[in-house]
Amino acid sequence: MEIKGKVISGTHKGTYFMSLDVYQDEFREKLKFKPYPGTLNLEISEECAREISKMQDKMGVIEGTDNYGDVKFLPAKLSEVVDGAILFPVRTQHAPEILEFVAQENLRSKLKLNDGDEVILEIN
Repeated sequence: MEIKGKVISGTHKGTYFMSLDVYQDEFREKLKFKPYPGTLNLEISEECAREISKMQDKMGVIEGTDNYGDVKFLPAKLSEVVDGAILFPVRTQHAPEILEFVAQENLRSKLKLNDGDEVILEIN
């Protein structure tokens, strides 16, 4: 499934959550890479958000604790060059039309992305 998304600024909370010990080992084990401490936020259409919500049975789970909730994920590729995953925190302030993509590197730097740029996500 291919999804077009627009790069947007997030709440900057991804850096904090991505660096918590409670998640680090599971990220490495289940995503098969050590994620960069931050997420790339993408705005997608309502139609794409509905299609993704139908993929619940394909999502993996990073287990949290009492204080920090679980994070569901789907492996994906960004702009045909960067392997990573879309994260779906169970406790989130984002609307379903906002995706958080994570990879090994800082994607804004690597791909020279700015707010408003369009990218393609391919969900594996």
